[in-house]
Amino acid sequence: MEEIKNNPLVSREDLQGLAQDMVSCGVKKLSPQKAWLNAGESGTKYPHKTAWIEGFLRPLFGLIPLSAGGCEQDTSLWAEYRRGIINGTDPDSTEYWGGVEDSDQKIVEMTTLGLALSMVPEQVWEPLNNKEKKNLEKWLLQINNAELASNNWLFFHVIVNMGLKKAGACYSQEIMEEALDKIEESYLGDGWYSDGPTRQRDYYVPFAMHFYGLIYSVIMGKEDPERANKYKQRAAAFAKDFVYWFAKEGDALPYGRSLTYRFAMCAFWSGLAYAGVEALPWGVIKGIVLRNIRWWIKQPIFDQDGLLTIGYRYPNLKMAEFYNGPGSPSWAMKAFLVLALPEDHPFWEAEELELPELNPVSVQEHPFMLFMRNENGNHIQALTSGQYARFEPSFMAAKYEKFAYSNVFGFSVPGGEFGLDQGAFDSMLALCEQGDNLYRVRRTCEFVKVSESAIYSVWRPWKDVKIQTWLIPCGSWHVRVHKIDSKRNLTAAEGAYAVNCDFYENEPEHYEILEGNDEAKAFFPWASTGIANLEGSRSGIVVPAHPNTNILYSRTSIPTLIGEIHQGETWLTCGVLGVKSRSEADIEWGRCPEYVRKNNSFQIVYKGECREYYEIDLEA
Repeated sequence: MEEIKNNPLVSREDLQGLAQDMVSCGVKKLSPQKAWLNAGESGTKYPHKTAWIEGFLRPLFGLIPLSAGGCEQDTSLWAEYRRGIINGTDPDSTEYWGGVEDSDQKIVEMTTLGLALSMVPEQVWEPLNNKEKKNLEKWLLQINNAELASNNWLFFHVIVNMGLKKAGACYSQEIMEEALDKIEESYLGDGWYSDGPTRQRDYYVPFAMHFYGLIYSVIMGKEDPERANKYKQRAAAFAKDFVYWFAKEGDALPYGRSLTYRFAMCAFWSGLAYAGVEALPWGVIKGIVLRNIRWWIKQPIFDQDGLLTIGYRYPNLKMAEFYNGPGSPSWAMKAFLVLALPEDHPFWEAEELELPELNPVSVQEHPFMLFMRNENGNHIQALTSGQYARFEPSFMAAKYEKFAYSNVFGFSVPGGEFGLDQGAFDSMLALCEQGDNLYRVRRTCEFVKVSESAIYSVWRPWKDVKIQTWLIPCGSWHVRVHKIDSKRNLTAAEGAYAVNCDFYENEPEHYEILEGNDEAKAFFPWASTGIANLEGSRSGIVVPAHPNTNILYSRTSIPTLIGEIHQGETWLTCGVLGVKSRSEADIEWGRCPEYVRKNNSFQIVYKGECREYYEIDLEA
């Protein structure tokens, strides 16, 4: 455990050591027949035995590239894993992995074996006798009789059959081709995919759709050069947008589902290197990968046995998905793919470089986002509207439909259903019927338009309440304009970011809490946020959110504006400040954007720059 925490992660050898240590920690907890790994006692939608299979197989994302790159130090690891694979695929074993049903979680875990057969057959296939090979082949072939979701799961058909093909075993070229053709239906252009037939554009685009495509481009490059080149070109295009998701210090934007996979968020960049795609200079790609993993291992994400916990920056079951089992977080090891490269690869020979110079605002139309970066590059804010995950992951509205997301402040999920403290409504407009105290927020949008100057959306918390929202970047601020047409009398609460408030009670000289008419703020040495009312009648409070609702910090406060909405038309406008520096917050609070509305147009002035918008029926 100490080896993990103290790893400097500046070289290939350091990353090898981290992968070796993480895999070794799991191997110590393997079952008697070595085919299961019980990483904990929390539950998931699939049975415990399936969770133990997941716990066993996912660390192969670390062990496979270790061996492929010729850098495995502890040869006993493969001996243990081979024994587990042999017993897990043997119907006569007490730890047999069993049959596979439609959309079975075991299908997800088969991909590591497909990769192993493709990349290190000398470890997984060649040492087996004929009976053991037949058992492994038969167990994997079950995937071809199973229905898979039409999203990133399609790549599981591809990777498993690709592995069987490369090993010289039975496989289905027809199912591979069918899956590859269906994947094309999710391609949006400019390097972007959706995760199937949905408005979802989250980390599954880089760490699933592109990740597997880049591996395919290497393994099948000679046999399918057209697809291989296409996947590489798409990844290079995607990199130009995705670089904006990463901050100077290595952390990245928390957004969407499955965030418990942690440094899998940089696996895309490892995939680029593995496929030889220099979308950015090698030193820049190297820096993104190493800084991101360095940032992560400094956080309290490991248990006492050295296994990754469920959560984000700290152990937290509250934000987990219904499919996150105790072994699920080991998908983080996808980032180790770069270890498959030899030490003389340009990636490893390059000097680690900082991020390139990036624009202060990046328009990303496919994920419906405007990215804002401060001059220092250590704070990313993403204004967003319109994403929707079709199958409703846990706390979907909180993970996709807040107005803004930040690497400094994170975001919050509800701790309950009653009141503002339980709701933890950071970066949201929450509404309830007067006296009810049960709030509704934006879950999905009827219409979205992304431009260089704003994101416009239309949404309805009730059928008879229509809200038009503009989100406008203004330096360290962003402005939110809401036109509300309601047939109900409502109470509205609009939150700024949620800020870490732990330990501040005994240090009043280091922080400032303000609650007043038209404003609320919470300024701390480590980060500061506030909200200023620009139109409408609202008062400011600072809400103490329920513990463990924020994915970055266990205790947070949310500056919030409270006001009443009457039947008819109401306009509400506010400026929201979010900065990492307390000194910058003190300066910027006096630079709140100015706002004037006349009939159907409104004007915003920030630091002398005038921007004008017109309220029109855009969704028509």
